[in-house]
Amino acid sequence: MHIVWVVLLGAVALLWVFEAVAIGRGVLSMPSLDDVQPLPDDLCPPVSVLVAARDEAKKLPAALDTFLALDYPSYEVVAVDDRSLDATGEIFKAVARSHLRLKLLRIDSLPSGWLGKPHALQQAYGKSSGEWLVFTDADVHFRPDLLRRSLALALEKGWDHLTLLGRAKMFNPGEKIAMAFFSLGFLMGVRPWKVSDSRSTVYAGVGAFQLIRRSAYEKIGTHRRLAMEVVDDMKLGKLVKEAGISSGLATAGDAVSVHWHAGIGNMILGTTKNFFATTGFRVWVAALQILGLLVAFIFPVVALPFAHGLGRWFDLVAIAVPVIAMGGVCREFGISLSYALTYPVGALIFICMLARSTIVTLWKGGIDWRGTFYPLEELKRGAV
Repeated sequence: MHIVWVVLLGAVALLWVFEAVAIGRGVLSMPSLDDVQPLPDDLCPPVSVLVAARDEAKKLPAALDTFLALDYPSYEVVAVDDRSLDATGEIFKAVARSHLRLKLLRIDSLPSGWLGKPHALQQAYGKSSGEWLVFTDADVHFRPDLLRRSLALALEKGWDHLTLLGRAKMFNPGEKIAMAFFSLGFLMGVRPWKVSDSRSTVYAGVGAFQLIRRSAYEKIGTHRRLAMEVVDDMKLGKLVKEAGISSGLATAGDAVSVHWHAGIGNMILGTTKNFFATTGFRVWVAALQILGLLVAFIFPVVALPFAHGLGRWFDLVAIAVPVIAMGGVCREFGISLSYALTYPVGALIFICMLARSTIVTLWKGGIDWRGTFYPLEELKRGAV
């Protein structure tokens, strides 16, 4: 029996070494927005920033201020108030009175066959005029030079689609533990450095910032193709890649930032609707992901007191390598390197979120999202 554990620990350690090398090389190969020279005025194409908001009165004012303070000569912000019951609409109207760049649209009812957010973004597109479109969320903050640098990068690389990895704002230990682990999980699960490789099937899309040429967006069928897609941001990237459209990804640092959810409790509640959706609503995929997390992140820690000889050395490698990988994430986020030691806790939080999302979705037979219930069978049929 001892040899079985030694072999298993050796396999986990070896996989971690290969994973760390791949992540290290991949991250270093991704372009950074801060290394890009901003476009001069005469080369700036017209851009439409599209944002949908529902009951976002608390976060909207600060985000909207950044959308309207961009250092860019030719852009508009098309904002959709999607059936809000709070002061979201009043905030939009008050700001619009002093900002001609801001175009407003109010949605009072949701047609059948649509999720709220894809429908709202589809309506925003219909009211936009830019040669390039930016999809973002109502709680995201932009740095003034964001458009100049992102357009410069897209044009330089010949990309018709660009998504950016921004910076998560974190205000307490729980948020830091969870967000650092989620970022490591994104690197491992998505392989974002491969997005720009036309030979690869890897795709990515981040809700905080996606830039796409209007003609490319129309080629993929607009958000009509994503009408019932819960993870519409990632699947927009998938449609782009499948259509053979040039796509890329870059790191944005603080040029794009967002405070995702306040505290672990809100993170767990906020991800109930979409974590199971990332598996294509397939229970076996969710089960495999949970098993993989347990083996890679939890098993070596639990086994350490019982490992001996060669097995202990393998175990130490299987623990030390993810600590080093998490350390890189902590450094990028500007948080204490001590949070690198918390990756097992982050893994358990992730497992809890995925398990809860799966169980609740199956129990209810669908998802509740912003006051509307969507049956699971309908969601499965609409998945891209």
